[in-house]
Amino acid sequence: MDIKDYSIVELEELCQKIREKILQTVSKNGGHLSSTLGAVELIVAMHYVFDPKKDPFIFDVSHQAYAHKLLTDRWEKFETLRTFKGISGYTKPDESSYDYFIAGHSSTSISLAVGAAKAIKLKNEDRLPIAFIGDGSMSAGMVYEAMNELGDKKLPTIIILNDNEMSIAKPIGAISNYLSQVMAGKFYQKLKTQTKQILEHLPEGASYIAKRFDESMKLITPGIIFEELGLEYIGPVDGHDLQALIEAYSIAKEMKKPIIIHTQTTKGKGYKIAEGYYEHWHGVSKFDIDTGEPIEKNGDKNATKIFSDALLDIAKKDKKVVGVTAAMPSGTGIKDLMLEFPERFWDVGIAEQHAVTSMCAMAKEGFKPFVAIYSTFLQRAYDQVIHDACIMSLPVVFAIDRAGIVGEDGETHQGAFDISYLRTVPNLTIFAPRDDKSLRECVEFARQMKTPCAFRYPRGSFKPLPYKCKNIQYAKANLLHEGKSEILLIGYGAGVARAYETMKLLDEDAGLLDLVFVKPLDEKMLIKLATIYSKWFVFSDSAKMGGVASAICEFLSANNISDIKLTTFEYEDDFIPHGNTKLVEESMGLLPEQLAQKIKKSLS
Repeated sequence: MDIKDYSIVELEELCQKIREKILQTVSKNGGHLSSTLGAVELIVAMHYVFDPKKDPFIFDVSHQAYAHKLLTDRWEKFETLRTFKGISGYTKPDESSYDYFIAGHSSTSISLAVGAAKAIKLKNEDRLPIAFIGDGSMSAGMVYEAMNELGDKKLPTIIILNDNEMSIAKPIGAISNYLSQVMAGKFYQKLKTQTKQILEHLPEGASYIAKRFDESMKLITPGIIFEELGLEYIGPVDGHDLQALIEAYSIAKEMKKPIIIHTQTTKGKGYKIAEGYYEHWHGVSKFDIDTGEPIEKNGDKNATKIFSDALLDIAKKDKKVVGVTAAMPSGTGIKDLMLEFPERFWDVGIAEQHAVTSMCAMAKEGFKPFVAIYSTFLQRAYDQVIHDACIMSLPVVFAIDRAGIVGEDGETHQGAFDISYLRTVPNLTIFAPRDDKSLRECVEFARQMKTPCAFRYPRGSFKPLPYKCKNIQYAKANLLHEGKSEILLIGYGAGVARAYETMKLLDEDAGLLDLVFVKPLDEKMLIKLATIYSKWFVFSDSAKMGGVASAICEFLSANNISDIKLTTFEYEDDFIPHGNTKLVEESMGLLPEQLAQKIKKSLS
């Protein structure tokens, strides 16, 4: 959509239409809402001032980029947002040439912009990278690593900071508003340039007063940290004032320097129910626009809530229990514990590496830390798991939420790899619950562990099973059903329920094993079962390579057991697309009826 010739009034009308489209679509499909509603004017102004056909538009996390999608030939397709085979909820280059990079994890945009700026300089092209980043993402160290180099190299780059939550520069009434307008205008930017030129030519003694003046100007601006890193600073700018945004962007475009434009927006702008800082409006399921109430309510407790309740129970009894999350207090269930024990449970922001390492020190000091984190985000702290937790064998607990397929968030968020990347780490015990009761048992078992451990659980609710839950014993599996055929179904975590549903569809009376531990395996149990069952089938919501079946194959090989035919129904070597979980599983052939047919075919 070419909006270069639009008037301010027409741009404002367009912003209203975009908000209505986002609201209508997200209320039906679910998705990110408050941040993306707040970013509409920022993105419209980007498309007005810069050239999306040649300038890299680099969105951080990119859940705020819905307006960008609507402005780049996806207006009609937008109704398919986050649906299976529809458009993604994040930027995705194979979906549109206007999407420069895929982005589902935070704090990557400025690093990408630095790389793009280097390439543009080497190719001698007239292009300008624009990084769009939210204030929440500014808590990650990677952002400052990138800005540090950018300030040193002085490559022309624009960073648009969408400050919608933690307000880096808290407004202080009329004076603040006036200063904001002055600092974002041409006069102040020209004054800064002239001051620097004067300083360069004045004798050392005479320049003292001028230098103090320049330093005092910095002290009254909220951009001192950025200017100290070598970036020019413009702002704060009202993120909903199109005229002010266009002027600030235009000034930055002409300067040909690394510049950060600090904008301030209101989350949920244009939808009164969601306006302001309401965490639950960040990402939503289907809801009624008139009331804001969710349309679909599930009466079952989800796994996150069960974990949260169990951890709260033991925290009340054991003062040594502490915990941390990285910007996901509600998503991981830590919020309730932060409210109950604010001195023992923390949200450190988008800083997974820091979260893990800080808890390692607490473990060394005699506390029992729980790191509550999504599978996909623990990837960002892999070195810390190895270097800071496991080498010293410190009793840190990794409670891994969103394990397996997570649905509409797609490739960047699927919890497929945690078993594969953790199983290779020495000193780490890895196990998983199969249902509500066993998840509570896992929390208590983890509390008692004297070495590092990790357990995983799915998004949403466990499927019910008809088997009683026993107390977890170290490296012990549970044989839930003794079959009378040669078939053994081995489930791990949520895979136990899938194995059970598949077992009910088979003609044969198969055995059913809850593996419980993938590291270490219950070797005695597996050796015994190898004398009874000759055809083993593995069910686990995880990647096949380095996964559960891989662990079992290694065990069989090490023990010279060669007469077992093993088949696994773990994920193939590919990234899993977004969409309704059941539809995604069906496309991968993972529904119980599909698996039962595969087993029957292999037997025949």
